[in-house]
This record gives sequence, C-alpha cells and structure tokens, in this order.
Amino acid sequence: MQVFLTGATGYIGSAVLDAMIKGGHQVTAMARDPEKAERLAAKGATPVIGELGLPKTYEAVARTADAVVHCAMETSPRGVEKERQALDVMLSGLTQASRIDGKSRVFVYTSGVWVLGRTVKAAEEDAPLDPPDHVKWRPAHEDLVLSSFSASLRTVVVRPGVVYGGGRGIVADLIKDALNGLIRVVGPGKNRWATVYTHDLAELYLRILESPTAAGIIHASDEADERVCDIADAIADHVSQRPDIRNMPMTEARKKLGSYADALALDQKVRSPKARALGWTPTQTGVIPSVARLVEEFRNAQRER
Repeated sequence: MQVFLTGATGYIGSAVLDAMIKGGHQVTAMARDPEKAERLAAKGATPVIGELGLPKTYEAVARTADAVVHCAMETSPRGVEKERQALDVMLSGLTQASRIDGKSRVFVYTSGVWVLGRTVKAAEEDAPLDPPDHVKWRPAHEDLVLSSFSASLRTVVVRPGVVYGGGRGIVADLIKDALNGLIRVVGPGKNRWATVYTHDLAELYLRILESPTAAGIIHASDEADERVCDIADAIADHVSQRPDIRNMPMTEARKKLGSYADALALDQKVRSPKARALGWTPTQTGVIPSVARLVEEFRNAQRER
C-alpha cells in the first residue's frame, strides 16, 4: 500500500512509520527540513519536505496515496487552524482522486482519549464527549473526518491513551523528573490514566490499514486503569536514588501548565473493543509492570541524542 504519513518524526508518527515499513508498505513521509528528511530516508521512507500550513507542499503527494495517516501535531498559535485546513485539503483531495480513478482510499486521523473528559464508567467508542479546554477543538476535527466517509473513502479516528515507551512522552517526563530527584504530580494523583505502549499503538495503525472493515472511532488503551500516584511510586522505586514526590495543587498546576493541567488530572477508564475486534492485543499491560523497561528505554534514548 502507498501511504502518506504526517508527523513521521514525532512521537507517535515515528513508531507508526517503523511499523508500516516493517509491514512492507511504501511510505512517503513529510518532514519540515532536510535534516529530518534524511532521517526518514534512512528508515526506508520517501521524504517530502513540507508543512501542514502550506498545502501546496504536500497535497499532490497525499492525493496519489492509497492511504493518508495523519499523526502530526501542530503546536503553534495557529495550530488548530492549520490542522483544520490540512484535513480539508487531504480529505477533499482523496475524495476527488477516487472519483477520477475509482480506487478506494483510507484516511486515519490521530485524536486522543482526552476528548472523553472524565469517565464515570469504562468508556467505549460510543461514549459521550466532554473534552477539557486543552482539547475542546478536537471533536470538530473528528467529526470532519468521520463525515467524509464514503463508499470510496474509509475514514478512521484513532484515540490513543497516554502513550508510553521509547524514551519520549508524558511518562518519560516523569522518569526524567525522577532521575533529577523530584516527581511532580498534578493534583492528588488518585486519577487513572488510560495508557498504551508506543509499539502496541503503532501495531494498531497497521491493523487498521490492513483491515477493510476498520472504520469510525477506535480507542487504543491497554485497559490497565492505573492511578497516577501508583505510576509515580513505581517509577520512584526503579531509580537508583528514590526521588521526592510532590503533589501540585490544581491552582498552582493551572498557573504553570494552563489547560494542560486539567487534561493530566482527568480520571479515565477507557476500553477498546473495536481495536480488539481487529485482533489487536497489547503486549504491555500498563506502565507499572513495564517500569524497568521504560527507564532503560529512556536512558538509551538519552544516550542516542
């Protein structure tokens, strides 16, 4: 399959790229500069230099692909606007291309479980949304993708939990803090995070591409339901000198982190029945049993930089 991938040098996108290359797919991946393009080429991808906010740099490539997988995250002040524009361009381009050549295509969009808000009971893909301010914009983008579904365009919204592994991400930040002697936990830490291991998440993307019936919203969670305070304790136990653990009151956390603080403090239990129906089974079931591996992955990642 000819795949166009955005965000290929990012946290999720780099793992997805590795899985697709390993799966035998031909991947054209977008990079912002020649240095990142060289890294993508070294992995076996065909790089194209472009930016989400500049559709002319990628729209022709996206239109000729069998599948477009959008993993990029634009964090600039106009990031939401740029992503909306990019979605419009890529979805309309795929639709028009299918009308011309009659080939069916796939579009996969990366969202996240935070759009669910606090989940009183275990949330499956049909659960109502109550997004915190940090991701309040995202459901509209999900709707744009889902409403573009047609007989010739299969659209999928993937909602990963908090991704861990590979020396990057939120859990890696906790490990870094632990090695520096102080872990800061937003709020009391009694809230549960929905989590997923990076390589397991990438495997799910591969299954989605290769499963003709995979469509709509698909959650990606290992369903471990671990409390943040327990994750912090487990990490603290696996470093040579046990760090202090400090709970930041929400008022202080909001001053330092803004709306991100409320997202980190969400209490969530998330289930992934549609992913499991595709034969997806996470190899890692939670952060706590994986801490020794995760600390080693973090140290390896630091040595490689």
